[in-house]
Amino acid sequence: MNGMIEIRWHGRGGQGAKTASQLLADAAFMAGQYVQSFPEYGPERSGAPITAYNRISPERCSVHSNIYDPDYVAVVDETLLESVDVTAGLKESGAVIINSAKSPEELKPLLNGYKGRVCTIDARHISMSCLGAYFPNTPMLAAVVAVSGCVEREQFLKDMEESYRHKFAKKPQVIEGNLKCLRQAMDEVRE
Repeated sequence: MNGMIEIRWHGRGGQGAKTASQLLADAAFMAGQYVQSFPEYGPERSGAPITAYNRISPERCSVHSNIYDPDYVAVVDETLLESVDVTAGLKESGAVIINSAKSPEELKPLLNGYKGRVCTIDARHISMSCLGAYFPNTPMLAAVVAVSGCVEREQFLKDMEESYRHKFAKKPQVIEGNLKCLRQAMDEVRE
């Protein structure tokens, strides 16, 4: 399908990969795109590997399967590189975005010979400095938008501010921290 972007998220239960996938779908929808967001996991406990997916398209999409050949892969927990083939099916014209303090060059040997773009974002550092706690999904969401270009930056930030104002209506103190986290992550993605 022309213009469709497919994204696969790898994380662990409780890290917010599913939530980031849903927030990305909301932002793309508000930007006028057709979207899908869905997780794949079983009855596992917190900490078990999970996968979530996004389809973003300018046209209605009738495909409703898992994503086997994604354009982009987001890895919320770099320890998954040791146990999950995160680059399986990943198009070399796309990119893998990994939550890590390490450089892309340091992580390439763990990616089964993947020849496409490798990007990293230190979501822990950004989250701790902006939010005072470790929530990797917010910086990872911004990194995916920055690398993929699936939503225009200023539109994304505007829509996320509106979403946060609704979601955190009773906790307004967290809104500015989350917005700062998004901006910083978009600026600090390394390739």
